Amino acid sequence: MILKRFAAYYKPHKKLFAMDMLASLLISLIGMVYPIITNRMLSDYVPNQKIRALIVAGVMLLVLYFVRMLLNYFVQYWGHMIGVGMQAQMRTDMFNHLQRLPYSFFDNHETGKIMSRMTNDLMDISELAHHGPENLLISGIMIIGSFTYLCTISVPLTLIIFACGPLLVVVTMKFRRKMKDAFTETRKSMAVINASIESSISGIRVTKAFTNMEKEEEKFERGNRQFIEARRDAYRAMAQFHSSSTFVSDVFNVVILLAGGMFLYRGMITFADYSTFIISVNLFISPINTLIGFMEQYQNGVTGFQRFLEIMDEPIEEDAPNAQPIAQVHGDITLSHIVFAYNPQKGVLNDLSLSIKAGEKVALVGPSGGGKTTICHLIPAFYPLTSGSIQIDGRDIRDITMESLRANIGIVQQDVFLFNGSIRENILYGKPDATEEAVVEAAKRANIHDYIMTMPDGYQTQIGERGVRLSGGQKQRLSIARVFLKNPSILILDEATSALDNTTEILIQQALDELCRGRTTLIVAHRLSTVKNADKIVVIAGGKIAEQGTHDELMMHEDGMYQKLYRLQFREQETTNEDVAFLEENNE
Repeated sequence: MILKRFAAYYKPHKKLFAMDMLASLLISLIGMVYPIITNRMLSDYVPNQKIRALIVAGVMLLVLYFVRMLLNYFVQYWGHMIGVGMQAQMRTDMFNHLQRLPYSFFDNHETGKIMSRMTNDLMDISELAHHGPENLLISGIMIIGSFTYLCTISVPLTLIIFACGPLLVVVTMKFRRKMKDAFTETRKSMAVINASIESSISGIRVTKAFTNMEKEEEKFERGNRQFIEARRDAYRAMAQFHSSSTFVSDVFNVVILLAGGMFLYRGMITFADYSTFIISVNLFISPINTLIGFMEQYQNGVTGFQRFLEIMDEPIEEDAPNAQPIAQVHGDITLSHIVFAYNPQKGVLNDLSLSIKAGEKVALVGPSGGGKTTICHLIPAFYPLTSGSIQIDGRDIRDITMESLRANIGIVQQDVFLFNGSIRENILYGKPDATEEAVVEAAKRANIHDYIMTMPDGYQTQIGERGVRLSGGQKQRLSIARVFLKNPSILILDEATSALDNTTEILIQQALDELCRGRTTLIVAHRLSTVKNADKIVVIAGGKIAEQGTHDELMMHEDGMYQKLYRLQFREQETTNEDVAFLEENNE
């Protein structure tokens, strides 16, 4: 099954692959010419002083070797290009597959380990794809050809020499399994190192801020030591394999010297035949050694392909068979008896029901871990429900294609992710086919246009990895501009301002208020000052709705959870318009 899936990647390159195999076949056949001509020279041309024939044979060999040089060039260049093409296709397939995997997959797999499978593993697969068939064909032809030719000289001596073959097979089979297991562990340890590097580099600013360089170095060294141990086991298995197989190769030479000498002594073969045997056996041993080296490459490639298939066999997000796209969303949302758990041991939501009218602004508040963000993840169908249903405009989201559902939902999160590129490219992510005028208008509505125009390259300014060259407020406003451009009917604000200082929060709140206008809005917030004006405030605790109502209604509940939370956070104070104007004048 694995072989069939691997062979499928040769299909787009089948013509070039056939030419590569033909070239490899010709290389093998040309290699067989040398012992034949050597035998003819020693048995006929030299003893009988056929100088002309000797020269012709030498010139013919030279021409054949020139042809073999061209064939070797073709095999090395185009053969590698076949491998590169297959590697690129596998990388494309893996990347496309990763794009379609559910949230839960990325919850359980580190980015560095995924990257290791997409780079290191696929590189080894590429080498196997190129060298594997060539090595097998060339070595196979050389072994069969040398055996056939030697049988024409002396069958008994040939059988004696080739009887050593099973010994090599036994050695190979004995150490092959050990090598495979060892190289599998090596790949796992390499993935651990990559994950550690990716995490440490991404968090380098936090590391420096907390002066934890030594701790990061210790974490890296643990993975590094694990890699050393895995490599030690792999190289020990490889050393056992190579030393044993080399010993078998040496046995071949001893056998040919002793057995060939005895046959020559008894007059069963001529000196020319004896010389041909020595040359031909070397032609036999050389492909054997190639096959031995191929075993290491085979283990690397097969292990890498198995790890590739582990990801490719992960089930992707799929629409229900009867799912249909939804065009224009009005914005009514109904959650009915929702039960959800990320894993069986950890329930999050327990029989939760909530109704949100189109255009309504609803705030979710409550203690951390109560299930607020989980609700935000369930509405766009990022996770499947354990039980219950979520309806958009009266249609169960399971009956709506995920692409059309998510196209009508805009999300602004606390942890803004910006891609390494220009400001324009990041805003365009909300709607890739938008016009320049639409991009500028979205930036203006997000209150970021004026700042962009102060940059040296304006909208073409590069923002660095994850927007490292921007402040937290600037990144947040870019994400808001992105959603303005998308223009969704449903808006989810998940702790959109909690990571900002009060000054920046007040300024960005104006952009968010503009963004919420005319949309069904779900707000998750710990700062209760940002949700006082919501149409409805829902207090979530322990996976259930503890209470709901407007700010004034909830404040009337003497022992209510919302009132307690509010009193813990605030004193009675209001920000005036003059305060906002002052902040705008002095911001950035």
